[in-house]
Order: sequence, then structure tokens, then C-alpha cells
Amino acid sequence: MTDLKPKPAQLAYKNEPFLNSPDGRILRLLSEYIEPLARFRREQIQDTVVFFGSARIESRNSADSRLNGVRGNGASLAAAQQAIHMKRAEAAVDMARYYEDARRLAYLLTKWSAHIPARRHRFVVTTGGGPGIMEAANLGAHEAGGKTIGLNINLPFEQSPNPYISPSLNFEFHYFFMRKFWFAYLAKALVIFPGGFGTLDELFEILTLAQTEKLAKKIVVVIYGSEYWKKILNFEAMADAGTISPQDLELFKIADSPEESFEFLKENLTRHHLGPQQPKRTGEAATPEIAKTRP
Repeated sequence: MTDLKPKPAQLAYKNEPFLNSPDGRILRLLSEYIEPLARFRREQIQDTVVFFGSARIESRNSADSRLNGVRGNGASLAAAQQAIHMKRAEAAVDMARYYEDARRLAYLLTKWSAHIPARRHRFVVTTGGGPGIMEAANLGAHEAGGKTIGLNINLPFEQSPNPYISPSLNFEFHYFFMRKFWFAYLAKALVIFPGGFGTLDELFEILTLAQTEKLAKKIVVVIYGSEYWKKILNFEAMADAGTISPQDLELFKIADSPEESFEFLKENLTRHHLGPQQPKRTGEAATPEIAKTRP
């Protein structure tokens, strides 16, 4: 006699084809909110300082080696090709100062934050988790003996996790907007090093939220490297043209040394987030609200 007993149905949350389908998208989105939230709570992360900047900026040692390699290969290249390679290698050496400065600033911030009396970790250095400026900041925090966060994302190039992220705080995202949410959600400060499209996108998103008062907290913004940024952006021209308010120029500070940036960040983080107006129970605010409640 044929056994007509049906096989057990598959549990929905174990159905990988469904989870990876368009119908499962909402679950994937929620997982990129809930899983990081659980990890941040477990690792006792209260808030962060986020470093943005180019993934293509090399360390000084790497840039010097690249330049020496181009010089050594000069005889095997056509003159025009050699000139192009030399120009790019020399530019890499010049830009390497920003790698070293990001490393130094992250070190100073992490050393300082380690001595803040709190039940949770304060002002943890956070990056996009990749190479370049991101690697430099994670490296500096790692050298200072602190936790450091990498919010990585799948990209066709550039973006693989650097080795200096704290293993328990190494994240991988599929959705850009969920990754950007986590950049902003815990951030008390933002440091913008020279970068390209992605850096500009991240800078202007935070400035727009601050300008339109969509942040429930003060985010301190440092734009690092006046020599680079004054060639790329002209905020004063925007104010003169009336496309931004003159007061909007006070939403950020332009700085040119790790020490200057550190003192500015330390002063403003202390004033806005460690002052007497803050809750006495320092462990309460593990995940502050990013936006004010609107009627």
C-alpha cells in the first residue's frame, strides 16, 4: 500500500530561494538593520566617529615603493607611457600624507576615548571597512588598542575588508542605504578626508540632514585637507550665490593637521555629548534616534 503521509513542509525562514527572491527583500532589509543592532549592543558600542575618504589613497611606504618601481621600469616603457605612470606615482606619494594623517588622528581619538568613564565604548572609530583612508583610520584605532568598526559593502572593485577592523565589528552590507543608515545612526562626529564620488555623497548627505534639522543630535563635521578640498568645492561661492545660508558654513570645520582636528573634535564632543546635560547612566543610549519626531 502506498504511504500517503505528506513530507513536512519547509519552514519559511529556512527557504533560501524565497529569502533571496523579490518577495523576501523586506526580510533582507530588516536583517541589515537588526543584525548590526544586535552586534553593536553585544559589543557595547554607544557611539562612533566616522572617517570617510578615498579607497585609492595609499600609505607612504606603498606610494614610495610604487614610485621607485616606476623609476626602475623607465627603460622598458615608451616616453609618453613613462610620463603618465610617473605623474600618477608622484601624485600617489603626495596624497599619501592623508593616509598617514588619518592614521594619526584615529590613534589620538581612540587613545582619548579609552579614558572616558563610561559603561559603553564611546566615539569608536568607524569606516567603510575598505582600503585607503578607511584602512588608515582602522589601523590608527587598532594601534591605539581600541575597538574599530568596518561597514563594508559588496562592490565590483576596491572594496574588500582591511585587516585592522575588530573581527566582531566587521560588517558586510548589500544595500547602500542600510550601510549609510548605520554610518549616521551612531555617529557623533564625521571626518571627511580627500575622496571621490562616494566621499562627496556621504559628506553632503550628512550636511543636508544637519542643515534641515533632521538630526536629533549634534554631529561634529571636520573636512580635512584645505589644499585638496578648496580645489574641489567652493562653499563660499554657494553662500555668495544664495544657494546656501552663510550660517551653513558653520556646520563644519576645515582642518589641516591631526592635532588641530583632534582638539576640535575633543572640545566639541565633550561639549555636546559628555557635558552635564547628558544622561548620568552612560550606557542607556546605545542606539540614539537619528531623526526628530515630526507631527
